[in-house]
Amino acid sequence: MAHLPVITGFGGISPAGRSSGHQAYRRMVIDVLDAGLARDTRASLAALSGRLRREGGRWLDQNGNQVERDAYLATIAAELDRHTLIRRLEKNLFDPDRLYFHKRARLNGKHAGALEFDMHRKQLPSPVPADWIISEASADPRHLVHVEVPEPMEVMLPCQRSAAVTSAGQLPSGFEPGRLYPSRNHPRALQMTIYAASDAIHSLGIDWETVRQRVAPDQISVYAGSAMGQLDYNGFGGMLQARLLGKKVSSKHMPLGYAEMPADFINAYLLGNLGSTGSNVAACATFLYNLRQGMRDIQSGSHRVVLVGASEAPLFPEAFDGFATMGALADDAALQALDGLSPEQDPDHRRACRPFGANCGFTLGESAQYVVLFDDSLALELGANIYGAVNDVFVNADGHKKSITSPGLGNYISMAKAASATRQVIGEQGLRRRSLVQAHGTGTPQNRVTESHILDQVAANFGIQDWPVSAVKTYVGHSIATSAGDQLAATLGLFHHGIVPGIHTVDAIADDVSHEHLDFLLAHRQLDPAALEAVLINSKGFGGNNASASILAPQVVDRMLAKRHGEAALSAWRQRNETVQQATADYDQRANEGKNETIYRFDHNVLGGDAISMDNASIQISDIEPAISLSTGDHYQDMR
Repeated sequence: MAHLPVITGFGGISPAGRSSGHQAYRRMVIDVLDAGLARDTRASLAALSGRLRREGGRWLDQNGNQVERDAYLATIAAELDRHTLIRRLEKNLFDPDRLYFHKRARLNGKHAGALEFDMHRKQLPSPVPADWIISEASADPRHLVHVEVPEPMEVMLPCQRSAAVTSAGQLPSGFEPGRLYPSRNHPRALQMTIYAASDAIHSLGIDWETVRQRVAPDQISVYAGSAMGQLDYNGFGGMLQARLLGKKVSSKHMPLGYAEMPADFINAYLLGNLGSTGSNVAACATFLYNLRQGMRDIQSGSHRVVLVGASEAPLFPEAFDGFATMGALADDAALQALDGLSPEQDPDHRRACRPFGANCGFTLGESAQYVVLFDDSLALELGANIYGAVNDVFVNADGHKKSITSPGLGNYISMAKAASATRQVIGEQGLRRRSLVQAHGTGTPQNRVTESHILDQVAANFGIQDWPVSAVKTYVGHSIATSAGDQLAATLGLFHHGIVPGIHTVDAIADDVSHEHLDFLLAHRQLDPAALEAVLINSKGFGGNNASASILAPQVVDRMLAKRHGEAALSAWRQRNETVQQATADYDQRANEGKNETIYRFDHNVLGGDAISMDNASIQISDIEPAISLSTGDHYQDMR
């Protein structure tokens, strides 16, 4: 029998804030939360942005002045709300009104004569063009030289322009992950990885050393990555740009740019992992591809603990240029046209992403999301929190294509399989009445047509009427590799609070959207959490990468564990879980008080060959109690 991959921890950082404690989810539905929860979420955002911290029993604002917490939060609530989620690009990453670029120009000498100018000798090009005539321009030959160029000369002139797209899902204003640990010029996605993975580990409520001493090193795996790699200046971007900008390529540009580097950072600087690792890169479906890998590790019994995630930081000018040139992004002019605004009027940046409504393109976002999976036996043994479980993840390609970016048939297959797998666990009526869909919902005209048709067809096939559909990109934008991680974090919050985030940027469903069997939620909807048993998460990626996941609610997991392990085992788990729940709540409170607990263990407990001993049956690591078994199983016994 397959082991059940139980979600025992989750964490991250997105435009909605910190994921653990359901804080980012709560930001999405903050307008319908009770006052206490809303205040707690704004405290989390204030702590992230450096506006509020607790020291020595006193609450201090960003200037170190003592404040009364609740009153202070009330005064800055509107500002905290304004500086989260999708909004106009802020200048902490780059200035959208002053984008640097080069413009080709041809310089001619005055009156058809030679072009003459002075320049520093050390700035002469190498090699000096053969037709340049160089003479001394100053008494000191090390300084200025005089240059005559007889022919017209091609040059590149530095210029500035305004961005065509100025909407994005940005991390909360004031939050800088690189300031929380010695980031040493790490690319932004790796900085986000360190924070987000730390958040997930702390959310366990179980000390990692306890897990490490309970599970053999080769039974822990990490699957994480970035679909686009690390393309900002500290990664591959700097490697490609440095020489053209007159700078030097650093020794870090190449190694830190790889797409699998988030997993490598987690292994090396957080967990000290010796088990399986890697990254499945699948464009916008990357998170679910990695979740599938982790799920299979748990189901097969080869691994007992898996950390799965993705980190993407695509908010840099070149990425905007690339997607905008494809016609994929919601640019300012198109948003103004949608709303009947003049070019002089500001577009509604907050409503840039409009899934399944009248729309004009998707909105880029940055995010890092991570989940911790235990097998069901380990979850019970350690008293772990149970936030849900991964029932199954299905991946299908699109077949033959005309355009590499156009959709195909694969997502029909993956969604139908996810629905079928959900029905197998919660039954026909469970699928029809107690499930909903977290749609990919990018906000493009093509997606609204194709994805809605897929969902409607699947619903009809399984006899579902009015299948609720939500789309959280309307809040946080499209974080490419991490987008399904944003959907999963929102799903776990939904299981806990029962409020489905509405597609609040859309006034009406577009005419070309299929919805005979679907119920697109344009406003928040309160459900009874006990009546929601499964969420299907859908993800579609460029190139024909489709993935759909079936995620089970905690009460369904409880029933499954009781059937497999018995009520006595579940009762014992509940007792152990009380301590774990308290530890998790304590971490959430410390984070809301501005306590930084980012894990970064550089040059920590680095082991050499003398730390390992082995015989022909096992390998022992000096500081880890469980041994690594060398029994790999005889898979081909019947063939020998």
